[in-house]
Amino acid sequence: MNKVTHKTAVLALLSSLLIMQASAQAPTSPGPAAPAGASTKGVELKGKVPVNPQTLRVQLPKPQEAVLKNGLRVSLLEDHKLPTFSMQLYFNGGGLADPADKRGVAMVTASQLREGTKQRSSREIAEQLATLGAALSSTAGPASGESVVSVTGLSDNVEQTLAIASDVIRNPTFPASELDKFRARFLAQLQIQRANPGFQAQEQFMRAIYGEHPGALVVPSEAVIKGLSSADLAAFHAARYRPNNAFLIAHGDITLKELVAKLEHHFGDWAKADLSKVSLPPPKGPEKARVLLVDRPGSVQTSLWIGSLGIERNSDDYFAMLVMNHILGGGPASRLFMNLREDKGYTYGVYSSFTGTTFPGVVVASTDVRTAVTEGAMHELDFELQRIANEPVTERELTNARRALIGRFALSLDSPLSLMGNLATQKIYRLPADYWDTYPQRVEAITPADIQRVAKKYYDRGQLQIIAVGDAKQVGKVLEKYGAVEPATPM
Repeated sequence: MNKVTHKTAVLALLSSLLIMQASAQAPTSPGPAAPAGASTKGVELKGKVPVNPQTLRVQLPKPQEAVLKNGLRVSLLEDHKLPTFSMQLYFNGGGLADPADKRGVAMVTASQLREGTKQRSSREIAEQLATLGAALSSTAGPASGESVVSVTGLSDNVEQTLAIASDVIRNPTFPASELDKFRARFLAQLQIQRANPGFQAQEQFMRAIYGEHPGALVVPSEAVIKGLSSADLAAFHAARYRPNNAFLIAHGDITLKELVAKLEHHFGDWAKADLSKVSLPPPKGPEKARVLLVDRPGSVQTSLWIGSLGIERNSDDYFAMLVMNHILGGGPASRLFMNLREDKGYTYGVYSSFTGTTFPGVVVASTDVRTAVTEGAMHELDFELQRIANEPVTERELTNARRALIGRFALSLDSPLSLMGNLATQKIYRLPADYWDTYPQRVEAITPADIQRVAKKYYDRGQLQIIAVGDAKQVGKVLEKYGAVEPATPM
């Protein structure tokens, strides 16, 4: 698709979301009063005309594809609007590929990738990239499925930028001195993080959901970080950073012919390797509902996380979850926000979210509240979780959610990073070829019954894990209303 057609598609999406103020419409009568617990204190959420799905049929830019001789798969979204380019190289093997006794090695390997090669020091890499107006970063999470290297720069400097990127990706030396600096920074930062009650609640929640599965890791353990050596990083790199274990997505001011020629020059002799398959048993999830309390004597606030095991990214329930989550706690117009913040004044912020990758993610509602209002906050959290599972959402709520989600999608279509991310998501989770073309229709098709179904399934009271971090003397009795309270030990 050329850039004019692409721009027209974006404008068509956005224009379909606008309301024609000059249209002659009969005034609507006020809707039914909000249920108890959901007052908005005079804040008016205006109804909007539903999006017409016929106007949302678009075709997003299709990538040009190639495969290098060493097996590296290449996808290009060609765009000559600006003299820039971006590339993302995805390796199958993030934290989920870590050895069981070294959970965290993928994360540290990625963090140290650009700290020195056989030809360049860390400082030389930084200076040379800066001179070219380029940037290079790499990342992997302790529970991620991929390690990702990102490169951006000017199209006039593609050759020089790729020379540095190739060296960094293929020939890192992981200097012990740089690893020691990283270790010191990481351990100091971890102490700060674990002094935060919200972070403690997150760690406890993930452990309650996943147990010993690597999905439980928010950060690697201190013991692993202290024990990792340069040899450990080099071994992980040699096993996972291979061309036949990766795909590359590029966007920008370059043709496929030019890109492939430059990649063959800088990466063509990069050797393949025999790959070990990353295979993990699926997480079992909680066997029963639990209430866990981390005691922080004298704490003036309580951090609350409530949720359970969720969905994989390619689940048929994804779009129903997307819309349900938006209505429940996806932003400042959501039920949780309007109730606990705008009406009750219990908190500065309260949200819900859901995740999902190659293994089931989580569904969770979370907030930090003053200790004195923990009882009221728990009551309202429970009320909203039960309400969305047991009562159909209103047509106004559903229409507003659809509009917001489709509008956000429309705005993302002019972002190269979003387009590249969408393509990566499609490849990693093997989504249909027309997945993003039909995204608006999939959102539009969600019904109140779909929302109730997924809310009941994933916020099932019999499986909910309630995590609280706060003063046990003041909030322990409050939590007993929701089940037997188990003391939890900070990590």
